[in-house]
Amino acid sequence: MKKIKKMFSSKSSRNGTYSVGLAVIVIAIAIVINLVAGQLPEKVRNIDISSNNLYDISSVSTKMLKKLDKKVDLKVIAEQDSVDTRIKTFVKKYAALSGKVKVEWVDSVLHPSVLQKYNTDGNVIVVSCDATGKSTTISFSDIIQSDYYSYYTTGSASESSFDGEGQLTSAINYVTSEETSKIYRTSGHGEATFSSSVSDLLTKNNLETEEINLSMSPEIPDDCDLLFLYAPTSDITDDEKTIIEKYLSDGGKVYLILGDTTSDTPNLDGIMSDYGLKKVSGYIADTQRCYQGNYYAIFPQLSLSGDLGSGISNQMVLLLNSPGMEKTDTDNDNLTVTPFMQTSDSGYAVTENDQTQGQYILGAVSTNAISADSSDSDSEDEDDKSDATDTDTKTARLTVLASASMISSDITDQLTTLDNLTLFVNSVTENFDNVNNVAIEAKSLSTETNTPMHAGAFSILVIFIIPLAILILGFVIWMRRRKA
Repeated sequence: MKKIKKMFSSKSSRNGTYSVGLAVIVIAIAIVINLVAGQLPEKVRNIDISSNNLYDISSVSTKMLKKLDKKVDLKVIAEQDSVDTRIKTFVKKYAALSGKVKVEWVDSVLHPSVLQKYNTDGNVIVVSCDATGKSTTISFSDIIQSDYYSYYTTGSASESSFDGEGQLTSAINYVTSEETSKIYRTSGHGEATFSSSVSDLLTKNNLETEEINLSMSPEIPDDCDLLFLYAPTSDITDDEKTIIEKYLSDGGKVYLILGDTTSDTPNLDGIMSDYGLKKVSGYIADTQRCYQGNYYAIFPQLSLSGDLGSGISNQMVLLLNSPGMEKTDTDNDNLTVTPFMQTSDSGYAVTENDQTQGQYILGAVSTNAISADSSDSDSEDEDDKSDATDTDTKTARLTVLASASMISSDITDQLTTLDNLTLFVNSVTENFDNVNNVAIEAKSLSTETNTPMHAGAFSILVIFIIPLAILILGFVIWMRRRKA
């Protein structure tokens, strides 16, 4: 016993005991910190330090998740050890934003029967909602998208974009929605077709599209929620005009994008005129709001309110070689014309013979409040017959874009920071009562580089001047030390 006391009474023993005790305290503190950190929300524990902000979740998705009133299940079916870390991290962070979203990880190797149950080969996320009975499947390849075009040049497909937020938000919006809205797109007049980017965004918003030829259809289908005329190059017929006017008089909604026409379009012009808009001759130039001195590449002034401005980040929309519009006077007191894109006061309508200055409309919404009186009788018997007159108000809506370049892939796929697609989809979803734009574009996985604007001067600075300055400084320090 004395030997033990003597052993611990020495200075080295006391120092050793102090070191051990301090180590125990540090370990205990580390354990407590880890336990506390484990209870923190996922958004606090996972900080996005990725170069392209892959794990950032937009306000659009955040608002949707906060308003979620139905439970949604995310079932990740894959060999758990092989799931890409980016997908794991994003799914956890995304689901943590709502108590209504539950994530279940099912290892397809340990539980192979799940593949047959969901008719899948694995590497998918099954999104379902018991309240609506709807479900959909997201493939991992839809989240981490690849550029297969590079396969023909390099022999391997390279990762191009990460669409975790877009796919999950779209899927949850789909499974929790009670109804699907329908867009009918006209044909037979040289109309353009939607690019893949536009089609993907409409699909993400749970909007179905179908083609219709009004020359073959006596009327617009009852399930048409929006009639779309995408840049027709020729005029519609008199009969088609009558069909569209009848549809509008019943409270229908029409979206028109003006096209490059080779002849007059009196029928299309007539529909626009009834709704307080007139196409001006020539192309529009803007000497004040233009792209790098090209007066026909215009950044319109935006006047956005409500959901029309949702998700607009930098207020920059580019139109190229656009026609223009002006308001016209009508006798309809129930008509309201609201421009949301205009030139500056330095706009010009340019024709071969003239240049007319003014502020021109490049995008507008025209609404018409229509009242209809209906009398109903409950019985044909005169003694029991009662008349009731109800006044129902319907709102017809015409949206007009002056130029198809707003959603041209030549612009939207090259200048991805612009708000062209966001504003366009907002202007589409505004036509539906219970649809908000929840379409999120994929984030690029391409390597970002900083390219000097004046590479020659930059190269001289890095290759010659900086190394020479370092050599001179080193020589000076060496000489001073040598003399000391």
